[in-house]
Amino acid sequence: MHRSLPIAAVILGMACSDSSSGRSPNEPAAASDAVTTAAAPVVVVLGDSLTAGPGLNSSEAYPARLQEHARASGYKHRIVNAGVSGDTTTDAVIRFQRALLPDTRVLVVALGANDGLRGHPTDTVKSNLRRIIEPAKSRDIRVLLCGMETPPSHGWDYSVRFHNIYPDLARELDVPLMPFLLAGVFGDERLNLPDGFHPNAAGMRVIADEMWPFLEPLLKATS
Repeated sequence: MHRSLPIAAVILGMACSDSSSGRSPNEPAAASDAVTTAAAPVVVVLGDSLTAGPGLNSSEAYPARLQEHARASGYKHRIVNAGVSGDTTTDAVIRFQRALLPDTRVLVVALGANDGLRGHPTDTVKSNLRRIIEPAKSRDIRVLLCGMETPPSHGWDYSVRFHNIYPDLARELDVPLMPFLLAGVFGDERLNLPDGFHPNAAGMRVIADEMWPFLEPLLKATS
């Protein structure tokens, strides 16, 4: 029997198109610069435009807001925005090793929206995510996996299989799961840019607030 599918899955669309950002598809977003101490433990947030923050200053994207949470809670971690607009999980597999800076202790994996929109095979998406998570864990890097949904444009069965990638993989690889990256944000016009799909500055703050309870235990464990 299929698991129930969050209602956001029926309306999520066009989340991470290449044209949504003035940044080159191959150019990573700027790192959060609130903490610059070289010796600080590093948190890398690997994602697409939902992480990069098209149309926003780097200080408004959710990794920078997570940095504020970390500082306010007394953590010395430096949180780096490694989001690239248009990235699929296949793209991320190619670049993620370069994204793991020295002293990386935590990796946030927020990928898959573009795969779902393009109807990439769910087995491929799951395999790609595994190819990111397993090598990170082998380097003693803690991983937070962020779930994503996709609309039924490729059929309901595909949307359900896509949804199940994330809880299944989190269980198999024993990593914590934020069930849906855009929880509390998607579908609320007050929290999104005029395109209706990319979070605005207020939406990015909500993402950070929702993610923080999942991320903080990993920071505590790597302090």
